[in-house]
Amino acid sequence: MEITGYKYTNEQDAIDARKACADYYKLPVYPDTVTIYYVNYQEASLDDPIFWYIEYYPGTEPILGEPTTFEVTIY
Repeated sequence: MEITGYKYTNEQDAIDARKACADYYKLPVYPDTVTIYYVNYQEASLDDPIFWYIEYYPGTEPILGEPTTFEVTIY
């Protein structure tokens, strides 16, 4: 499946990117709020080598830059 977003070779980079987006949008707003992250990451565990990615969502460019397009194996 073709994905537009951000691709990471290690999980920590994906975690850091997710946190950067949450910090930029000052999330969570309240400690007991449902929305704690602006975006989340996924593991492409069926691909070799495995990688982690965040799908593009409007508003991510100021934090993560321009998205790219790449293939992810989805079952």
